[in-house]
Amino acid sequence: MVSAMDLHGDQHVARYLETDGQDGFHWRNGTEILILFTTGRKSGEQRTHALIFREHEGKYLVVASKGGAAAPPAWFVNLSAEPRVEVQIKGDRFPATARVATPEEKPAMWAKMVEVWPDYDEYQKNTGREIPVVVLERA
Repeated sequence: MVSAMDLHGDQHVARYLETDGQDGFHWRNGTEILILFTTGRKSGEQRTHALIFREHEGKYLVVASKGGAAAPPAWFVNLSAEPRVEVQIKGDRFPATARVATPEEKPAMWAKMVEVWPDYDEYQKNTGREIPVVVLERA
């Protein structure tokens, strides 16, 4: 059996959902994972993504880094087209609205995310695009 620390992609999502986060909520380097449900902008189909998150003032933060790639992750493009999403944290699944952190709030939010995943700073150095922090608010 694969360790929860080695889970990635669809396998991570499946194990997380099957176990209400018992497998997959706690991940590498002390990070915590949520499942983001977006609507495909072209297909209209539900898409799922396991993402590092942090709670911040009653909201949830995720980073659209894609490892510092030039293009943003597909989930970010999808939620930009349709900001009504669903989020699951452990066994709690709820509707939410996604938005990009404002320039005023981003520095503190970015710092909070870098505390748990320092590689975000390296990803930003390696790409010409500004990597957004996405704020997920319960609907």
